[in-house]
Amino acid sequence: MSDEVLRFEELTIDFSVGGSTQRAVDQVSFAVRAGEVLAVVGESGSGKSVTALAALGLLPDNARAGGRIMFGGTDVLAMSRAELTALRGRRIAMIFQDPSGALDPVFTIGAQLVEMIRTHRPELSRSAARERAVELLRMVELPEGRLKYYPHQLSGGQCQRVMIAIALACDPELLIADEPTTALDVTVQQEVLDVLLALRTRISGAIMIITHDMGVVADVADRVVVMRKGSVVETAEVHELFDHPTQEYTKALLDAVPRGGLRESAEIPAGPDEAALRIDELVVEYRGRRGRTVRAVDNVSLVLRDGEITGLVGESGSGKSTIGKAVLGLAPITSGQVHVAGQALTSASSSVLRQTRSRIGVVFQNPAGSLNPRATIGQSVGEPLAVHRGVRGTELRRRVEELLESVELPRAWAGRYPHELSGGQRQRVSIARAISLDPGLLIADEPTSALDVSVQATVLELLRALQDRLHFACLFISHDLAVVDQVCDQVAVLSGGKLVEYGDRESVLRGPQDPYTIRLLAAAPVPDPREQTRRREARLAG
Repeated sequence: MSDEVLRFEELTIDFSVGGSTQRAVDQVSFAVRAGEVLAVVGESGSGKSVTALAALGLLPDNARAGGRIMFGGTDVLAMSRAELTALRGRRIAMIFQDPSGALDPVFTIGAQLVEMIRTHRPELSRSAARERAVELLRMVELPEGRLKYYPHQLSGGQCQRVMIAIALACDPELLIADEPTTALDVTVQQEVLDVLLALRTRISGAIMIITHDMGVVADVADRVVVMRKGSVVETAEVHELFDHPTQEYTKALLDAVPRGGLRESAEIPAGPDEAALRIDELVVEYRGRRGRTVRAVDNVSLVLRDGEITGLVGESGSGKSTIGKAVLGLAPITSGQVHVAGQALTSASSSVLRQTRSRIGVVFQNPAGSLNPRATIGQSVGEPLAVHRGVRGTELRRRVEELLESVELPRAWAGRYPHELSGGQRQRVSIARAISLDPGLLIADEPTSALDVSVQATVLELLRALQDRLHFACLFISHDLAVVDQVCDQVAVLSGGKLVEYGDRESVLRGPQDPYTIRLLAAAPVPDPREQTRRREARLAG
């Protein structure tokens, strides 16, 4: 059709792995129309990203594609290398998931923008290309001065805006955004989405957004393509999809979205002696450039009791993870006190610290990075038992197998390596390791931020079930307010290192008092297109 910018026609993609062929995309057909935002959703391994990469001719050498990808009347799969080079960036541009990884750390933002412009528009002088770079930064609402910055000097949201600016350098007909808001704070995510939506009115092309966040889909998409195991299972207009999904998989995907308020608050014993964690006027400072002191945590006080889950929320740089590190002894405590099970960590001897820390379990954000790739998952789970409890031999194997079963993984998987597991399965291994010593306190630092909604739901259900059974206290660090609403009893809101609001879940999330908390809640996308439209209109009107 004439209004179609891109069309996939019975696309198949096979990968040759270890002498065998694995089909990643199977007979996929859908179109991206001019002027629309098309969302492609599905779990990891559904074929979303590899389909988008095929449209740019960026498949790896071990991939073989069949079918057709029609763009401007030409089959992308039949293009030569020179034709593909001319296509990428100029007519089809892509915003990659990890902006800090996609930007070159040794060149300034300005240099990378100018390079992109002059590569595809060599007739422009360097000064003209710089003027265009300034125009692009203004388009994504960044000041001209950022041209002199290096990627590490920008926040995650600012790096993502730079990636959008680079992608728009040559006014592409199609913009592909691959998970552009993954792991961003809700306020930064809102800013990035606002930029994308504003661009739709400025460019004549289309936007294809790949995401697993159904709140983002509800906020920006016109139509939705749902993929599973390499195939398209449903295509519909966004309101129709959310109101009347026809396929069971789509229904399950929508049901898995955290909507909050599903947890009954725990009955917490009263009295200071029951505290699993007590933080009194904690201050954490770092030495910055030229001797300047940067205060990351500023006089924060919290009490976390046995059996309680407290959520720490706030933007990047608010001090959430620093507090978790201070409890673990991984961040310097400038002043104040941290007590774990009544033991003051700042005045404890090394032997007491070792014993106290053995009662703290940790689940990190990235299980692939926190698990030793050279160790089997059985060795990773069993290491705390061997180090702190001296468990060996048959008893260690038995305990490891029991721990794997407790997180709903087969005993036989003890001999597998992390790369043989999915992201959700690796996170289960991390939880098994964290609870191996029966901790009184569990610190979960963004444990589900990079997981698909269905995998996230199963991990959260598992965490709640284990906490109900083992009664450990949990400090749950997250930027996802829907997840915090679903699992936490208490909520502490941080801004600029300060505690701006603190109380039970209902009072903080249903009746916030601090302006920052109100803004944070208003920025969180919800899986409801009509509500997202109402919110956006109200924000623009205000």
